[in-house]
Amino acid sequence: MKYSKSGAEVRLAPRDVLARAIKERHAILFVGAGVSMSVGLPSWQTLIDHLLDELELDRSTMDDMRESYQMLAEYYRLKQGSMGPLRSWMDRTWKVACDRVATSELHRLIVELDFPAIYTTNYDRNLETAFEVHHRPYAKITNAKEIADAPEGVTQIIKFHGDFDDDDSLVLTETDFFNRLSFDSPLDIKFRADALGRTILFIGYSMSDPNIRLLLHRIWEIWEKSGRKEDRPRSFVFMPSPNPVQEALLARWGMTLLAPEGDTPVDDALVALLRDVQARIRTLPGPATEPARKEIKPSRASVAPTRRSHRRKPG
Repeated sequence: MKYSKSGAEVRLAPRDVLARAIKERHAILFVGAGVSMSVGLPSWQTLIDHLLDELELDRSTMDDMRESYQMLAEYYRLKQGSMGPLRSWMDRTWKVACDRVATSELHRLIVELDFPAIYTTNYDRNLETAFEVHHRPYAKITNAKEIADAPEGVTQIIKFHGDFDDDDSLVLTETDFFNRLSFDSPLDIKFRADALGRTILFIGYSMSDPNIRLLLHRIWEIWEKSGRKEDRPRSFVFMPSPNPVQEALLARWGMTLLAPEGDTPVDDALVALLRDVQARIRTLPGPATEPARKEIKPSRASVAPTRRSHRRKPG
């Protein structure tokens, strides 16, 4: 919100609000599977098909399960005794060639927008690769120790549903998701702290995903209980094809829906949004003496390690 010279209240357009928050480093990004699928990552249906084949189940098994891979993964653990073989298969399959990420305009824009924190429910390391190929330092965070070790001044990439380098961090089965819904892990506590003081932009998500809807509800609930809900920073969800039902539910939770403008093709809509926000940032006035960002030397915490963590043998 801002005021004109006459003192009249002028409401900023949503994209201008978002641009200002990003410029002032008061915004965080939440990245879903749609972003990784844009560079060729397999869909969740690929995982479901693999689980059905491994478990020798008919495709009709999913008819009453609404494509819930979490239930299938839980059954897999019960039948196989561990998640080792599945995790190994996902580690091999859930990869995208480095050059695909390097040439992705979407990933370049994410890096250039310089969010202080990027949360992602993706298991892959495409975001880390994007920062590496564009020569920007970052800190990957999957547990409490990495929260404590993260250096100041670099983008934090928080792997909200875990990372293949740490089997124990993966949120994959139904039990894992139920435990995550308690919203009291170190990553949850960090997210609550970040969400209370910053604008959030969600991209790459479907509003049909119950986990993301619950997350949005929890953010709303935190502010409702705070007694200061009117002070909550505006937050946004990008959707390539919105509908009035979803828009109304998002508005109830204090979320503003961002949709494509004009005749932008669906596949290009997210890139167009970030490109537009970046252009708006460049037109915003900055402080009279805006300090240059200090160059940060890479460290073990700020650059993705090339070594792999020790893994348990399957079975």
